[in-house]
Amino acid sequence: MVLLMAALAGLAVAAWFAAGFRVPSLAQEAAEPAERDPAMPSAQSEETRRMVARLEQLAAGTDGRRNEFANDRRVAWLRSLDVPAEPRRRANYERELGAELLRAGSTELAVDTLQGLWGRLQEAPDWRDSAFGRDVHSLLAIAHLRAGEQANCVRQRGGQSCILPIRGSGVHLDQRGSRAAMRELQALLDRNPEDLESRWLLNVAAMTVGEYPDGVPERWRIPPSVFASAHDVGEFRDIASSVGLGVVGLAGAAIVDDFDGDGRLDVFVTSMGLRDQVRYFRNRGDGRFIEQTEEAGLRGIVGGLNAVHADYDNDGHADSFIPRGGWLGANGLLPPSLLRNRGGGRFEDVTESAGLLDAYPSQSAAWGDFDNDGWLDLFVATESSGATGDVPTRLYRNNRDGSFTDVARQAGVAAVGFFKGAVWGDYDNDGRLDLYLTGIQRPAGNRLFRNDGPDAAGNWSFTDVADEAGVRGPWSSFTTWFFDYDNDGWLDLFVSGYAGSVAAVAADYLGIGQRREGEIPRLYRNQGDGTFRDVAAEVGLDTVLMTMGGNFGDLDNDGWLDVYAGTGNPDFRTLVPNRMFRNAGGLRFQDVTTAGGFGHLQKGHGIAFADVDQDGDQDVFIKIGGAYTGDVFQSALFQNPGHGNRWLKLALVGHSSNRSAIGARVRVTLASPSGPRVITTVVGSGSSFGGSPLRRELGLGDANRVERIEIDWPASGRRQIFRDLAVDQSLEIREDASEPRRLDLPTD
Repeated sequence: MVLLMAALAGLAVAAWFAAGFRVPSLAQEAAEPAERDPAMPSAQSEETRRMVARLEQLAAGTDGRRNEFANDRRVAWLRSLDVPAEPRRRANYERELGAELLRAGSTELAVDTLQGLWGRLQEAPDWRDSAFGRDVHSLLAIAHLRAGEQANCVRQRGGQSCILPIRGSGVHLDQRGSRAAMRELQALLDRNPEDLESRWLLNVAAMTVGEYPDGVPERWRIPPSVFASAHDVGEFRDIASSVGLGVVGLAGAAIVDDFDGDGRLDVFVTSMGLRDQVRYFRNRGDGRFIEQTEEAGLRGIVGGLNAVHADYDNDGHADSFIPRGGWLGANGLLPPSLLRNRGGGRFEDVTESAGLLDAYPSQSAAWGDFDNDGWLDLFVATESSGATGDVPTRLYRNNRDGSFTDVARQAGVAAVGFFKGAVWGDYDNDGRLDLYLTGIQRPAGNRLFRNDGPDAAGNWSFTDVADEAGVRGPWSSFTTWFFDYDNDGWLDLFVSGYAGSVAAVAADYLGIGQRREGEIPRLYRNQGDGTFRDVAAEVGLDTVLMTMGGNFGDLDNDGWLDVYAGTGNPDFRTLVPNRMFRNAGGLRFQDVTTAGGFGHLQKGHGIAFADVDQDGDQDVFIKIGGAYTGDVFQSALFQNPGHGNRWLKLALVGHSSNRSAIGARVRVTLASPSGPRVITTVVGSGSSFGGSPLRRELGLGDANRVERIEIDWPASGRRQIFRDLAVDQSLEIREDASEPRRLDLPTD
């Protein structure tokens, strides 16, 4: 509480993104209110109203001079300054103003400013050809390209907009921005033919005007063959706009689950600006979604780059936790929100009464019952930096009465670092959840905290075993998850690589040496003896991804878990595709990005695999948008075309174990024409930056019968076994029941 009061007292430091949508034409598309009514809906609790007021006060105090992401306010501040008369200082000023206008979404003004500066630089060749001049020229090129994106992809989006390789409805109708960008990019390449960034962007720009590949000079052409998929997974069309989920916003969370208890999957999203409204979309059951943010009691609950969901109070309703302040250093001393679901998809903010009201920068959190008492606990990763000093991570133990107590120091997990991902998983199969943390961690690296259980006094403790387990790297990483990619009964570990550049991605596609300038992900295969082995190169995942968000699921219901990586960084020049990899029998991952239509070039963040239309196969929802205030884009919902394989849905309900059944292990033995096989899964929402449904949606391949389902419950230690079950059905399995119950889930 002391920290929170200090944060409120120093609003110029504590607040950041003065979000909402700064470009008026985009604000209307985002369905955000132009003005905020100070009177909150009567359905909101007093505690919720206090949080709404607290968040608004923090947003109002944003100081653009100290916050690189409050770009509209930074523009206002820069314009308030006297323009320097000395030529070099003036050039630096105009370069900074042009860059801020671009980040703020005032793209035409950015083009004018940078064009004028670039014109004057022609009079000073030495300076024009310097690193400064190349930077100005590159900014001018991307400003033109961004103008084309705004005119054609954001305001008048087609189903193929910004999906690599751009074609069909993705080709721009208004081509002025892209053609101007092509002119500047070719000029950059004339001066520096080895400029891989400009070469990549030139090819992208040519796609937007329908002139790729032939319209790109051969010496700079990226061959279409490098984008070819290794397997035809069928086209997953983006239907978000047509079903009411074309949510315009910045980077944020994506959660897909049944929040109102009607059996249909709803959608909960966040956007990272301090005034960006959390939004809730209820599944109507007719193939469309309707926004019910106001009815859900969420009006004024804003911000948050990520969110994680679970039923923390065991009342049968999925709740949500929103950390805040990620990436912001001293500006990120912000409170989180614990949103309790009262039933029917109606939420109240209970952060204060739950004992979670504090102020720290955080992007990642994870629910898990580390002490196996049947109640979900909450781990919150934090971001320490020179600006914040040491900000230890939190481990909130559930007091079973709606409140939590931080036991991180006592348990040995009060870690200090710049953490970006946190996930629970029982990697050693001892019945206790272990904890893995990722981040930008030089020289310490990532952490694997083994759960050592309780001592004689009943106090639980953890030990960092990342070195002996072999999972310390990569040094620059982001999203992460435990999953059993090879169905051998031992949890494996995916750890993304984050560091990289457009040049590194281009080099990777072209197969030339500069690819190693980027950080590649790790796929740690569990060896069953407490150690892991990195098999990323063996299975085809040793590629520069620059992963921010990501998750896993089963695209074709073949029973092998596939991987989708949301890619990018805040820079507008980082137009690299989100990437989909199909798991080919646990032996190889095949890049199916272009075959499936998944290669969105805009910034990828929260991702969920979920059977949104209840037809038996998983669709993919992704929250798209960047960090700078003008870098908004629509979310995407990729509809599964179907592959003819069998499926099974399992809704597990804990009794002695937590109601959400998080941590329960499921082993399904199948009979099929191709022979018997086993599929394993663990209940959870997936990755550290994505929220898939807690119910299990399993692909069964060509199975014609489920011979056996085994479930190991985490708190009770009970093993349930059910035999001889049909495929293509949904079952509810309760920990205290002797038989599963068939669910007749509503279909669209």
